Amino acid sequence: MSPRDTDSTNTEDHAALALRLGRAARAASLVLATTPTERKNAALLRLAALIEDAGPQLAEANARDLEYGAASGLSAAMLDRLRLTPGRVAAMAEGVRQVAALPDPVGEELESFDRPNGLRIRKVRVPIGVIGVVYESRPNVTVDCAALCLKAGNASILRGGKEAFHSNSTLAAIIARALRETGLPEACVQLMPTTDRAALLALLQRDDFVHCLIPRGGEGLIRFVAENSRIPVIKHYKGVCSVYVDQAADAAMAEAIIVNAKTQRPSVCNAAEKLLVHRDIAREMLPRLARALVDRGVELRGDAATLAVLSESSVPCIPASEADWETEYVDLVLAVRVVDSLEDAVDFINTHGSAHSDAIVTSDAEAARRFQLHVDSATVFWNASTRFNDGFEFGFGAEIGISTDRLHARGPVGLKELCSYKYLIRGEGQVRG
Repeated sequence: MSPRDTDSTNTEDHAALALRLGRAARAASLVLATTPTERKNAALLRLAALIEDAGPQLAEANARDLEYGAASGLSAAMLDRLRLTPGRVAAMAEGVRQVAALPDPVGEELESFDRPNGLRIRKVRVPIGVIGVVYESRPNVTVDCAALCLKAGNASILRGGKEAFHSNSTLAAIIARALRETGLPEACVQLMPTTDRAALLALLQRDDFVHCLIPRGGEGLIRFVAENSRIPVIKHYKGVCSVYVDQAADAAMAEAIIVNAKTQRPSVCNAAEKLLVHRDIAREMLPRLARALVDRGVELRGDAATLAVLSESSVPCIPASEADWETEYVDLVLAVRVVDSLEDAVDFINTHGSAHSDAIVTSDAEAARRFQLHVDSATVFWNASTRFNDGFEFGFGAEIGISTDRLHARGPVGLKELCSYKYLIRGEGQVRG
């Protein structure tokens, strides 16, 4: 019987597993924290080569997962996310090489200063320690997260979904080999050998060994982790992102931005879900924006003012419910609302949004300043698509996720966000009186 099929209720076994993984990861993290950049990069480059060499092995493991997924009734979209094509395997290897090429954040001096008593204080970037990553579906996440955590000097404990168990297990074995061959502890990266949720629950209690958790997946998974964890969690629950078209907006720019934000990839967390249009330009501009969206297959759901404007231009739009203003569709559906002012737009976003990615389209610099100042989101755009909220697009090279939290990390979580810091103080015999 596959570990993904077990439904054990033996809590002692789960507790023992969590303890073993946590203890090994903590020991490995202390080694990794002081490992030179060259050795970490050597492990990553070896991993990339091994992934390329393991094409047939990965194909066999992935075929077993696809067979299981089809038998379990996974949708075509989910099966596609699960599938490891030769191109995707090559992309995984290239992604690891890109991480190896990134600057090492560990040891970077953030600031330094002298105290009047002669103490010299330095603030330097250090690894967080042990990071647990809980995710679903895509096997490439196993490699992405392992590579990013490793480069930032962190040991990682990975827990993938049951639908990708064989693919993830094969990739974990390849990672272990790369670590072993380059002289690093294999426990720098560990995959939980079961997808039993009770085992995950046991891991979520190990705040004595695991320092941070990052859940990646649907809102249900993320809430389960956040609500059951004793360990700090870096997360976002959903992406209810809005584009506000101000009265001073350029029509062509507004059209290009909202079409891109909604349709370029509608299933991702930084896709636009709401369109807000200033009342003074609604009659003139809203039909153009709506037509461009409908022509690309978007279903519009509008408030009374939107319905009235669009009925005059014969653009299809159905009435929005109250639930629509807070729904993340991850589909070609968009809720549209006419607002009386910039302040109304800000209030709508802060009330109904998810503090993820929001944008204003305007040629009025003062309006943009006020919008960016008052919208309480991790990323606020002026005249750009919300789809740019991404670690690669920010120049971080890669990311492990996007955070809407207020503490430690906010926005794309790249290598620097996978670090903490500590103070190094040098004295000359000072004692405190």
